[in-house]
Amino acid sequence: MGKLAFMFPGQGAQYTGMGRDFYEKEASAREMMDKAGWITGLDIPALCFEENERLSVTEYTQIAMIAVEAAILKVLEERGIKPDVAAGLSLGEYGAIIAAGAVRPEEAFAIVRRRGIYMQEAVPQGGAMAAVMGADTGIIEEVCAQTEGTVSIANYNCPGQIVITGEADAVAKAGEALKARGARRIVPLKVSGPFHSCLLEGAGERLRKDLDKAQFGELAIPYVANLTAEYVTNTGDIKDLLQKQVSSPVKWQQSVEQMIAGGVDTFVEIGPGKTLCGFVKKIDKQARVLSVDKYEDLAVCMEALANA
Repeated sequence: MGKLAFMFPGQGAQYTGMGRDFYEKEASAREMMDKAGWITGLDIPALCFEENERLSVTEYTQIAMIAVEAAILKVLEERGIKPDVAAGLSLGEYGAIIAAGAVRPEEAFAIVRRRGIYMQEAVPQGGAMAAVMGADTGIIEEVCAQTEGTVSIANYNCPGQIVITGEADAVAKAGEALKARGARRIVPLKVSGPFHSCLLEGAGERLRKDLDKAQFGELAIPYVANLTAEYVTNTGDIKDLLQKQVSSPVKWQQSVEQMIAGGVDTFVEIGPGKTLCGFVKKIDKQARVLSVDKYEDLAVCMEALANA
């Protein structure tokens, strides 16, 4: 059997009711989510389980997502399931760092709460993001560079899907130019800002002050950073990576390719949805993907890993 990777989804995968069954059925998951609430002063169960508008607002989405991911991770760890490497998409990188043992969940909850606030406050009027389907990466990079205004790549998700970000007018112009150059589809994303663009540099700078106060320990396993798509083994690199990640492209496809090259053949997505599983299968059809979102997924995942 090859190596096992844990992967954690980012903002956009959230839904009302996420994590509820784990909260109700596992004491450790309940303790983890309650701890996130105690640290941040928010009612995390209500935020995650009850219909409310806040769950789609960045400053609340981020802490809700990471609380659920940490809760499910804790249950998996208690079952003796340990990965060889971890990675997360955007916000999910914090889940990966928790899984890698470099930061305590309590510390991560405090940082993520502030990160969400800073990113929400930094959002300029008129920011936008759009998914570009079926266009060559080189053409997308070229069009972004030639478009008037601020527009750049936010996410290298998988072959055939790249997200662009920036000023709304520039994103729209780039989208039209890409359609003219053969892109299959341009899908505007329902987000509250131009995330992973240079317009968010100020949020990263504010976040750095919190990162500098945080305590990071030695990594028990490596994780793959969004910024570089390289393995991180040195704790001293983490703060720079997390600061720059806020305003830089997420190299998810490259990260998955890095893990596969390193011997990973099984990927377990931990948290809401199955988006990352879909990306991995588009990157490598031979890769094995599992997800633990609902409580019933837990037994399925454990059996699949036991029979690998």
